[in-house]
Amino acid sequence: MSMLSGNVTGTIRSAIPARVDRLRWTPFHTRMVVALGVAWVLDGLEITIASSIAGDLTSKSTLNLSSTAVGAIATVYLAGEVVGALGFGRLSDRLGRKKLFLVTLAVYLGGSALTALTAGNTTGWIVFMYLTRFIAGTGIGGEYAAINSAIDELIPARYRGRVDIAVNGTYWAGAILGTLVTSLLLHQLAPNIGWRLGFLLGPVLAVVVIFVRRNLPESPRWLLMHGRAAEAEEAVSRIEREALAAGQQLEAVGESKAIEIKPAPRTGYLTLAYVLFKRYWPRSLLGATLMITQSFLYNAIFFTYTLVLTKFYGVKASNAPLYLIVFAAGNLLGPLTIGRLFDTIGRKQMIAGTYGASGLLLAVSGYLFELGVLTAVTQTVLWSVIFFIASAAASSAYLTCSEIFPLEIRAQAIAFFFAIAQICGAAGPWIFAHLIGDQQHPDPTRLFYGYVFAAAVMVQAGVLEALIGVKAERASLEDIAEPLSAVGNSPRASRRVSDA
Repeated sequence: MSMLSGNVTGTIRSAIPARVDRLRWTPFHTRMVVALGVAWVLDGLEITIASSIAGDLTSKSTLNLSSTAVGAIATVYLAGEVVGALGFGRLSDRLGRKKLFLVTLAVYLGGSALTALTAGNTTGWIVFMYLTRFIAGTGIGGEYAAINSAIDELIPARYRGRVDIAVNGTYWAGAILGTLVTSLLLHQLAPNIGWRLGFLLGPVLAVVVIFVRRNLPESPRWLLMHGRAAEAEEAVSRIEREALAAGQQLEAVGESKAIEIKPAPRTGYLTLAYVLFKRYWPRSLLGATLMITQSFLYNAIFFTYTLVLTKFYGVKASNAPLYLIVFAAGNLLGPLTIGRLFDTIGRKQMIAGTYGASGLLLAVSGYLFELGVLTAVTQTVLWSVIFFIASAAASSAYLTCSEIFPLEIRAQAIAFFFAIAQICGAAGPWIFAHLIGDQQHPDPTRLFYGYVFAAAVMVQAGVLEALIGVKAERASLEDIAEPLSAVGNSPRASRRVSDA
């Protein structure tokens, strides 16, 4: 066990990060992943429910909203995610991971539950609905920043890649659950009741998860970097006791694996700008590229999937969810099955490979689509295969942004790249819907050009990863990106991970 000394203003020498990384998998890690990983399930659930009930909200038996008013619901939710990520991301770096992953879940719970209380289509009630969707979005956006940080800082280095990728991929478990539940609610219950219960499903799950999260410790790494050495020692000791109870033999951690830090005053926007745009600008270029390209691809394909099925293949709108479930299943299975390869084969090889392969396969499927040789079934099978790979690639973008920057600004960095990805990716559905054209004259050739463009941006992202990616597999976070508070003569300095 390492000895800790010092206080907020003094120098602290500790092997706590190495002690976290030497652990094997324990029941604590399983409990933590389940409690924190539900954020992505909730996001997939929320977006799918909102999309599924959109048509019903225009009915006179529900809210009788205009198509424009319904369409704006998703936009307001996504705007809330951006604001929430930026605001709560900063607070997560300042106040701690645990406080924020409790607060953000409570904010989401309140916002989504209040949406179900919308009682009419007057201006006041429409504003109320938009406000509650915005609040729910801010909660989920804040979850992305706080929880990615907490997971990466608590998971041992040997498992970090596969866990982060699998957790991010569970968005699609939420999408499947949302599709199944809304189909049941909207077909078995009165429309004015079904859509309300749909929005209440996520909050019910969130209430249960809050109680589990309350018993999770604060990130020992965050505590250490903020000078709270005694609390950091207690947090990591608690995890070690659970590991010992599970039968693990914990080897001693030598002094060579210790780190020396001198906690500094809280970091502000100038520090964030310095780290992102000067100290680590190649990593920022990489992170932005990976995040924007995957966001554009997903928004372009997923949000126009039903349009392609109905306009080009004649699928009834009521049957479209069946195809979406198959598509979502491919997206879910990819991260769960090949995620471990990002730890074993390596980050650069797998990130470059998944981005490149998914881009090339999309171009091929687009060509077959333009030739007219595909059916709704074969198109869905092809897209499911493509996004089996692309889903792992998209999750690796979140992994990259959360592990290649210093701890002191980690949540803010995640929030920044998430925000620009959401903003840039929002153009995808509009562009592809325009390329599809009207009902009478849908144009497969124009849409093929769109697929080629989406494929090209994925391939170029893969090339950039191959050129300047960071070999972060099985490496300590402190070796990948030295903490801003690290003392220059730290014994770990010689083991820093280099870019490319």
